[in-house]
Amino acid sequence: MTGPDPVGPGRSRRDPDDVAQAEAEAERAVEQALALVGGARCGPGRDPDRRRDASAGGPRGDADDAPTGSPHSTRNSANSANSAAPGGPASTGAPPPVPPLTWDRARAVAARAGRAAPLAAIRLPLDRALGHVLAEPLGALTDLPSFDTSAMDGWAVAGPGPWAFGAGAGLLAGRNPGTALPDGTAVRIATGARVPPDTTAVLRSEHAHADEARGLLHARRPVVAGQDVRPRGQECRSGEQLVPAGTVVTPAVLGLAAAAGYDALPAVPRPRVDILVLGDELLASGLPHDGLIRDALGPMLGPWLRALGAEVSGPRRLGDEAEALRDALTGSDADLIVTTGGTASGPVDHVHPVLDSLGAELLVDGVAVRPGHPMLLARLPASAPSKRPPDGQPQGPPDGQPQGPPDGQPQGPPDGPYLVGLPGNPLAAVSGLLTLVEPLLAGLAGRPAQDAYRALVHAEVHGHPHDTRLVPVVHRAGRAGGRDHVAPLRYNGPAMLRGIAAADGLAVVVPGGVRSGTEVEILDLPWAPATPWTEGCFT
Repeated sequence: MTGPDPVGPGRSRRDPDDVAQAEAEAERAVEQALALVGGARCGPGRDPDRRRDASAGGPRGDADDAPTGSPHSTRNSANSANSAAPGGPASTGAPPPVPPLTWDRARAVAARAGRAAPLAAIRLPLDRALGHVLAEPLGALTDLPSFDTSAMDGWAVAGPGPWAFGAGAGLLAGRNPGTALPDGTAVRIATGARVPPDTTAVLRSEHAHADEARGLLHARRPVVAGQDVRPRGQECRSGEQLVPAGTVVTPAVLGLAAAAGYDALPAVPRPRVDILVLGDELLASGLPHDGLIRDALGPMLGPWLRALGAEVSGPRRLGDEAEALRDALTGSDADLIVTTGGTASGPVDHVHPVLDSLGAELLVDGVAVRPGHPMLLARLPASAPSKRPPDGQPQGPPDGQPQGPPDGQPQGPPDGPYLVGLPGNPLAAVSGLLTLVEPLLAGLAGRPAQDAYRALVHAEVHGHPHDTRLVPVVHRAGRAGGRDHVAPLRYNGPAMLRGIAAADGLAVVVPGGVRSGTEVEILDLPWAPATPWTEGCFT
């Protein structure tokens, strides 16, 4: 008689070799899952054959009808939160694609990355500070006004009237009145002139009658003590904060600073940006011909980035050469590098492989937004290798080691430049500018982020089933008491600029679309709104 089955009821006996093989497979699954969870830095051991076939995208792999799952998601620290667990799909040996970041989370990662580094501060003369951001609060160096002054042309009077006055020009701006004004007397005074001590009020010229023959001044209206006198410190007292740090220096801020006694301002240096235009098919001039097209992004990006507060070098056209791209990245001393095209997986899309070879840290690798989903945000190491690794192998930490910071936080060498890879289609590139570049530059410059607001839309706007859509809109004034609203514009395909050229903002359309009469979030274009004013000690 045999004893009970040692493996338990309902279970089959297993050969020891089978058990060992199963344990090895489980161990490999755990290692793969760890690699997914921690794979922030591009490192060796990544299988290039796992890249999406170029046929999934349109020209240059940037078309926005391609699948949203990023083929490079195993290298994305921010995207790795949904990686497979041990025993899940990763155990098959080929990890599934990780969904791209949602649009709002991608913007949050970009904003956080921009704020990660401490802000530098420089002192700029007033004539060079326009458009910069204040690195420190602006405090008044003196009372404003610094002495009691006349608010009107008229008469400084003391005590009750009528008042005796003498001949002469009176008190002018910039002159010290010297002595106090005795009761029952008056003296002519100009706007901005310092009022004499013991002055009761200033009587406006149009409210006074001067009897030249008798030398007496009569008031045509009742006189109230202190009227038309600007008292010392009416606007601000010395040491009081005028405007906070982070305020954009406008012409009005310059005037306020000068009035408060400043000759130079503590400002944040403008972020320096290099633009790299990729693509052999691009023409710098002339009409399109023989399959070649005009470069629309090179002329557009520089002014756009300057409107966002950056100092921008002229665009460099590199074509489709990986080595040229690598040399440009390692030779740049900018705070941010913006590339156009080459962010997908086509045969000449070199951005990801070059970032791999440099050990770059991917913070955003694909965004669930249309157009523009192949956009990316990376951080280059502080000292990128000057030579390509042997045999084309990428450099980085050993595969499978936890490397990535949570939620897209930069780690490792913190001083390397950021890189934003924009898709090659023009409107898709604009989407990348507003999704990643605008919040990143705001953080680097210490500039306040764009305030989100919502507006009524007067049309049904179709949405993508799963992704956010950015649609060019124009503001319209309401008619006959109706509410102001926005209207979507035509020509909003990924390769089109005609719509955005007429727009003053982009509507953020949630997956599934919106109906006419509902409110949508609006992203203003940088030249559309007036610069918001931050109140100081005055209204």
